[in-house]
Amino acid sequence: MVESVNVFIPAAGLGERLRPITHHVPKPLLPIAGRTVLEIVLEKLSRYAKRIGINLHYRSDDIETWIRNSAFHASIVLFFENPLLGTGGALKNAERFLSDNIFLVHNADILSDIDIGRLLETHCLSRNVATLAVHDFPDFNTVAVDPDGFLKGVGTSMIYESGDTKQVAFTGIAVYSPEFLKFLPEGVSSVVDGWLLAARAGYRVGTIDVSGSYWSDIGTPSAYAEAIIETLKGEGETIYIHSSVVDCHRAEMDGYVVMENACTIPGGVTLRNCILLPGSHLTPNESYEDCIIGPDFKIPLRRGVTPSSSGDARVFLIGAGGSDRRYYRVMENGGSKVFVRFGLDNEDFELHMLYTSLFRMCGVPVPVLLQADPERKEAFFEDLGDLSLYSWLKCGRPEEQTLEIYRRVLDIAVTIHTDVTEHVSECPHLKERVFDYDHFRWETRYFLDNFVASLRDLSVANAAMIDGDFDRLAMKADSFPKTIIHRDFQSQNIMITKGGIPRLIDYQGARIGPPAYDIASVLWDPYHRLDGAVREQLLEHYLEMMRKRSIAGFDECAFKAALGPCRLQRHMQALGAYAFLSAVKGKRHFLKHVSEGIKLLTEDLNGTAEEYPALYTLVIKLSERVGSSR
Repeated sequence: MVESVNVFIPAAGLGERLRPITHHVPKPLLPIAGRTVLEIVLEKLSRYAKRIGINLHYRSDDIETWIRNSAFHASIVLFFENPLLGTGGALKNAERFLSDNIFLVHNADILSDIDIGRLLETHCLSRNVATLAVHDFPDFNTVAVDPDGFLKGVGTSMIYESGDTKQVAFTGIAVYSPEFLKFLPEGVSSVVDGWLLAARAGYRVGTIDVSGSYWSDIGTPSAYAEAIIETLKGEGETIYIHSSVVDCHRAEMDGYVVMENACTIPGGVTLRNCILLPGSHLTPNESYEDCIIGPDFKIPLRRGVTPSSSGDARVFLIGAGGSDRRYYRVMENGGSKVFVRFGLDNEDFELHMLYTSLFRMCGVPVPVLLQADPERKEAFFEDLGDLSLYSWLKCGRPEEQTLEIYRRVLDIAVTIHTDVTEHVSECPHLKERVFDYDHFRWETRYFLDNFVASLRDLSVANAAMIDGDFDRLAMKADSFPKTIIHRDFQSQNIMITKGGIPRLIDYQGARIGPPAYDIASVLWDPYHRLDGAVREQLLEHYLEMMRKRSIAGFDECAFKAALGPCRLQRHMQALGAYAFLSAVKGKRHFLKHVSEGIKLLTEDLNGTAEEYPALYTLVIKLSERVGSSR
């Protein structure tokens, strides 16, 4: 483990390529979904830092004020420059601060997941005067290195002629030994000249190749927008709305939408793939698409595209959920459609096609199937957009608006539980797929294996008692009347289309099971906690609609009795899925929903502790572990 080192963050630049954004906000203070770039960099480096030096020039008062109010202020030393001293002059100006030990330099406009610990360790184990983090990035590949990774030149400035070199790009992150500072003159200079001088003098300027790491240089509006979108993707989100924005419900949204501090949203606005910077002004009843918006500007963005074989189409990878299927938006001829590719060994493809036909025939609002290739297991569907109910709920909304959207969602469930069930004989594949005792026991094993044992590393001392509780729970859940159910009827599988119309996706897992399982999934959803009074109103709406539409008669007492066991089952299934998706699939953003999932499971077990004592004891231990890990 490398001991703490001094860190230097160059933050004095003018941000000229980001104008007009930087007329209002200096580059280090640009917000990334509610956090400034400087805050993100400081959080990453603070674990390695003994002291942190930051140089300032452009809008230095703004940055200094932010630093003084930050959690990092006590460890930060500021170096004011007037005039600007350049990348080398900035280090020379801080020579007394940097000269007592090796030091790390990390540009203020770089976001990455580069392993800083590995970089520091590599430098400490070498005899380098400097160790540069480099990667293969064709747009910026100007650094020449030999097969051992030592610097041989930059651009056209070569230390000596050598044909055995490769071109890489400097990431803006490096570690230096104090001796390097003697190669920097007083006043204005470039750190690149210091590298070349040190190498010509016989010192080793080494590199560590970090190709494959995430890296973003927020130097242009498009790069800034891409960094924001990558941040949202990494968190499993498409929408970010700052807590100060109270009128976001006035806008109709789709795609990636970010609303930063102090944005005012007038009525009738439509936003698609838009970033609203602090203090943004919008025109009422206007549509905005693919742009960055500020107090007095709108910057159009060209979205990254991958040409398809058709020549005039544009293709975008979409979707942030837990599915292994790959979804793409295909833009052509002024419209769009969604292309989905299943794995060749994925049996869900046929089910997806069959259920689409059955559900649409019965009035369930699923996307239109446009074209299918059963041999390749590929299909084109109607494009429902990117706004899920989960994302729609990111915006604080009037209670009646929330109630209305959930009533529409529950009406979809009612249609599945009644009309689709009446026509199940027309789809033999679905008729044979029953959510029974074996499947309920599979869910609880999934919970034990993935969540309890793997994620929480908790051994179960009373395995026989736990199995007994799970057996009783599964038999009880299996004993109630069954209908067709979606089986994953939660807010990320419900899309909200124009006009606030909910549509359903990911229904290929549908089975015959207790309808209470679907209602437990959507009204007790870890992705979004509903207020208890709101939940009661919605539950009554579902019951009323089932009384009206169930031709075979609706057993309300049986449904209510099934709701408790189905909630327990569903909570455990969700927790098992979060653990599996994070550990096995690498989708770590699902872990942020664990706390709510445990909370819901604990609440529902509180009234049934005597019926499931071993499970209750286990969940209390899990709850304590979740609380202590926050």
